[in-house]
Amino acid sequence: MRGRFSRSLLVMTSAVLALALAPAAAAGAKSLQDPVPIGPNEYFTGLVNNHPPGQAVIYVVCPGPLQPGQTGHPTASQPVEVEPASPTSTGDLGYTGSAGDEITAALGTTSTSIVLASFTSYFVQQYIPTGIEVPCSGTGTVAFIPSPGSSTAKTAILDVTFENIAV
Repeated sequence: MRGRFSRSLLVMTSAVLALALAPAAAAGAKSLQDPVPIGPNEYFTGLVNNHPPGQAVIYVVCPGPLQPGQTGHPTASQPVEVEPASPTSTGDLGYTGSAGDEITAALGTTSTSIVLASFTSYFVQQYIPTGIEVPCSGTGTVAFIPSPGSSTAKTAILDVTFENIAV
């Protein structure tokens, strides 16, 4: 009888602890949001590895001693995302303009930009492709470009740092 009681008490205690700790674990995680379609005349911000706020970093695998100008491949599972923003938000905001319903995230702001992802909804994470080549160190930008373009559209620019995690 005592063994059955002890086992029942252990099961009940474990269940109570699990319920008590669940909100604390959830508080540390980013809350989930349903996708929201991107539309005209909306302010937005771009995120890389869930930043901003803070410093956006793209982690790169570059084996061996680093050489000036060396490139490598981004590590897997690094998210890129766009979220709606208020016009009073801090940081660099984009604006979809009078026609925008899509946002493209591109590394760099020139005609030689590398497309990282394209979005038709907010709150949808996509991952930086691992097959592209990026600097092993230094800084750069990710441009979040609304399209189709219009005279009122504005690109959001996010500064990023490339960080080597040599293996």
